[in-house]
Amino acid sequence: MTNQITESIFSQSLFYLLLNLTIMTNVELIKQGYSFFAAGNVEGVLALFDPAIEWHECKGMPFVKGDGTYVGHEAIVTNVFMNLPVYFDGFNIAVNEIFGADDKVVMAEYYQGTNKATGNSFKANATHIWTVKNGKATHFFQAADTVEIIS
Repeated sequence: MTNQITESIFSQSLFYLLLNLTIMTNVELIKQGYSFFAAGNVEGVLALFDPAIEWHECKGMPFVKGDGTYVGHEAIVTNVFMNLPVYFDGFNIAVNEIFGADDKVVMAEYYQGTNKATGNSFKANATHIWTVKNGKATHFFQAADTVEIIS
C-alpha cells in the first residue's frame, strides 16, 4: 500500500513538473521573441512564428488597413514591422510581465516612442496574447492604448 501511495505521489509530481516545463517553454519562447525584436533581429523573431501565424493588430494603429488581421510572415513584416519606423521614432516595447498557461502566453507592457505625424512622445499601455503550438507562435492578439499613441 505504501509503495502504491508513493508511486501515485511521484506520478502526480512528475505530471505537474512536466506541465510546468511546458508552460515555461512557451513563456521562454515568447520572451526570446521580445529579445530578438528589441535587438532588431526580425529573422530571429520570424523563426519563432508558425509560417501561417495569424496576427491581430489594433485597428487604431495608424498603419492598419482593414480589420488588422494578417496571416503569415510576409504579411506581418510588410504590414506591421516595416511600418513601425515609418510612423514612429524610437519605438520600443517595455515588458512589465509575461506569464502563461497551457498554450497561451500573456505579456503586459507599454509601448514608447514618438509619433512622427504629431511629434508627440507616447508611453501607451499594451497587452499581447499569444498562442503557442508545437514550439511555434500560431496566433497573436494585441490590445493597446492607440489613443495615446496617435495623439
